Formats: sequence, C-alpha cells, structure tokens
Amino acid sequence: MERAKTAVLIALVIISLLQSYLLAYSMPGLGATVRSDQDYVNAEPLGTPSGVEDVIFPDELIIHMGNDKHTVIYPGTQFYEMILNQRIVGREFKGFQRSPASLLNWDDVRRNDIGIELRFSGGISIELLQKLLKVEGDLLFLNEKIDKIWIFKTMETEEIRTFFFSSDGEMVYESVRADLTVRDVQDYVGFGQHLPNYRVTVDGLYIPSEPLKATEIVYAYEMYSPEQMQRNLFFDSSTTRAFEDRSGSQIFTDGKRGLKVEQKGMWISYTNPAATQSNETQPNENVYASVDFINEHGGWDGVHRLMGSKSVDEKKYVTFRKYIEHYPIIDYLPFRYGFMNLTLQQGVVTEYSRSLITLNEKSESRTPRYLQGGEELEKRLNRYDKRGEITSLFPALKAVPINDNRIQFIPVWAVSLNDGSEEILLEAYPKGYIPPLEKKQDEVVQGQAESALQKQQKKRVVQTGAASAPEVGRLKVDALENEKESNEHFGDIEMRIER
Repeated sequence: MERAKTAVLIALVIISLLQSYLLAYSMPGLGATVRSDQDYVNAEPLGTPSGVEDVIFPDELIIHMGNDKHTVIYPGTQFYEMILNQRIVGREFKGFQRSPASLLNWDDVRRNDIGIELRFSGGISIELLQKLLKVEGDLLFLNEKIDKIWIFKTMETEEIRTFFFSSDGEMVYESVRADLTVRDVQDYVGFGQHLPNYRVTVDGLYIPSEPLKATEIVYAYEMYSPEQMQRNLFFDSSTTRAFEDRSGSQIFTDGKRGLKVEQKGMWISYTNPAATQSNETQPNENVYASVDFINEHGGWDGVHRLMGSKSVDEKKYVTFRKYIEHYPIIDYLPFRYGFMNLTLQQGVVTEYSRSLITLNEKSESRTPRYLQGGEELEKRLNRYDKRGEITSLFPALKAVPINDNRIQFIPVWAVSLNDGSEEILLEAYPKGYIPPLEKKQDEVVQGQAESALQKQQKKRVVQTGAASAPEVGRLKVDALENEKESNEHFGDIEMRIER
C-alpha cells in the first residue's frame, strides 16, 4: 500500500514538472507585451515614406510683371524649382505687423507692381509653413492660417514688401524684416517674361491668353492586393474574417476594425471607430499623425500635396492629393484615384481611404493635348452654371482606367468652388488638334528663350569671369536629358535657359 502511494506521489511530481516546462517553453504568448490598437504589422509599402516637409508646397506661383501682365507657374516645372527652392526657400521672414486686409488696393498692386504670389489652396498653418520657409513671429501670428504670400516691389520706390494673407480673408501680416532684395524680385519677373501670358478676370481668375500645351499620359500599373493591405492594417490577421456585402464589395473585419475593398479591388476604406486617446491634440498634430500613419500603412505612391485639414465637431479631416508631373489629379467619379483621405479623433486615425494602384516608373505613351485659352476659355467659364461660386481655375489631370491595367491621364481645366469642392470645367482639345497661331507662338517663345540664354551667359561671365568647361558641359548634358522628357512650353524654354 505504501509503495502504491509513493508511486502515485512520484507520478504527480513528474506531471507537475512537465506542466511547468510546457508552460515556460511551449505555450504561445507567454511574456508577450500588450499592444495598442495602433500597433500593426507592417507589410510591403505601396511607395516610399515621406516627411511633412515633402507634402507642403504652393500649388501655384503667380508672377506679376507690371502693366497688367502675369503668368502662372505650376509645381514640377523647372522654373518653379528655380524660383521656390533656389530663391525663396532658405530666406528669412521676421518682424510681422498685423493689419486689415484692406490696407492696400490689391488690384492696383497686381496691375502695376512687379512681384510674385505663392498660393496655398485650402490654407496652411504657420507652424506647418515653417517646414518650408524660415518664418518667425509672435504667438498671434504663429497661430494663424494663411493661403497666400505676396512679395512685390513698389512702383514708386525700390522698397520690397512681403505680405502673408490669412485664409479667412480678414487680415494681412507684413514681414518688415524679410531677407529679400530688389534683385530677387527682378529675377522672379525675369523668368516670367518667357512663359505664357495670363490675364485676370474681374473676380480674380487667371486665364492664359493662348491655349496651353499639355500632355496626355498613359501609365501601366500594378495593384497592391486587398490581402496585403489587410495584413498591413490588422495586427492579428488570424482573427479577421472576410465576406461580401450586397454591392459586391469585399469586407475584412476583426470585430473592431473594418476594411472595405471597392472598385474591383482598386480602392480601400478603413475604419477603426474604437480608436480613442485621452488627450485632445493640436490641429497641426493631426497632419503629423496622418503622415506617420501613411508611412506605416502603405507609403506614398508618387508626389502628394497636403490639400488642407479641417475640423468638424470632434473629427479632424486631412487630405493629400497626388501630382503627375506638373498637374494635380482631379477627383472624377465613379473612378476614385489620386487622393488619400484620413479622419482623426484625438490624434488617432479612425478612417483611412486610398487607392491600391501603383503606377509603373515610366509612362507607356505621351501625346500632346492643348488646353483652351483666351476667349474660348472665358466663354466656357461664363456658361458654367456655378460661375459665381468659382474661387480658382487650374489645369489638372483626369484619371481614366483603360484596358490591360493602364490608366490614361487626360488634361482638363478644373475649378474650385467656395464650398471647397472641385469640378471639371472643360477637357483639352482632341488629340491631334493644334489651335490656330500655336506655331507662331512657339517661334516667339523660342526667340525669347534664346534671348534669355544670352543674358544668363553674360551674367555668369560677369559674376565668375568665365564658366568652366566641365560646368558648361554638365549643364548641357542635364538640359538635354531633361528636354527629352518634356513636351510642354515650360520644358522647352527652361532647358535652353539652363544650358
């Protein structure tokens, strides 16, 4: 009997030791740390990471050349880079004085004084603007949101004045200690002399005097699979389930978060209503949080610009728009492409929508198309049923899916309305159509470019004595390489000037 008891006791001890070993070394999750709702598994990205500074830039530069002559320069063109990044970024803006927007007659300034406007549609906070420019000011100014910077030389004197315009249109802030000279402003205007002329409508819209040469581009694309995005957004894919709703959209959910895949797998909408945080965040922090979230969950497929951030009750909305070369993508239903939309509550992303399409690195085809100008464009504007609601007119690209996994980007004129929405006004002329006088315009522009080239060469000789042979060779090689990629007036002019 005693032997049996001893045997049972030994067996129990062995079993206990075995269980302890299994608990310590074999059971999954032992010692695991608690993960937050935002701690997801990262999958392969759609594109490269970006910083906040990469998504902040003016959507257009407007050059005023005096005598009511103007031109508009768009992102991605070489003149845009030469003016913004080489002649404005890095300059200091200090000593701001606050005044009502009615301080000056801005129509007179536009007509008579040479200068440049940097426009930020949707507005941008001063804190975020500091990612682009060196701006210093008091708390009142630093808490402001602006949509325009205007630098000009007064007609009567050699004085340079710089104004930042509040996005509500009520106030202007003049930088009385701006690091800019008369020569700087003259350089801006000098570039504008060799670009298409624009005129201003009564309500401040800029219309090119002649049709603009643009490019229709076709790209092949690949798709980031819904399963990849699902792994990217849910921290434990083994607990998620998938089903289809009545519209045929595919739904992934883990009980808290949801991922809706629409448009034949090309567009996703992610929701996380359970995401909360205890402390309220500053408005600018929502932009930083949005950039970080995109970096961690998909990345950036190409160049994007911050369109703006706004608040509605407790929700904050942040939107980024994609650019293809010089022009932005215009939202064109039913095909959704080119935008990343995020909703945040207390600094945490609760909704996220974007395309799953990634364009190939090089375009498949490029076809010249002309955007209307002059009287034809103005007549179309006047026939537009929302003419009184237009706040800006701009060239854009309409994305149209075509066969064999390709997207066609068609140049269009688009308008922004005072409620923040955008619509397509007019598509470019048909392929193969060349508007009247366009050939003559090309010849005039080419002559102006050659004249500008001679001035640039003379200036280099005066400043440096002589340009070195390696430097001249490098400029020519760069110009020729870039010239192959451009079919637009901007490219044709800029490359010749840079040689």
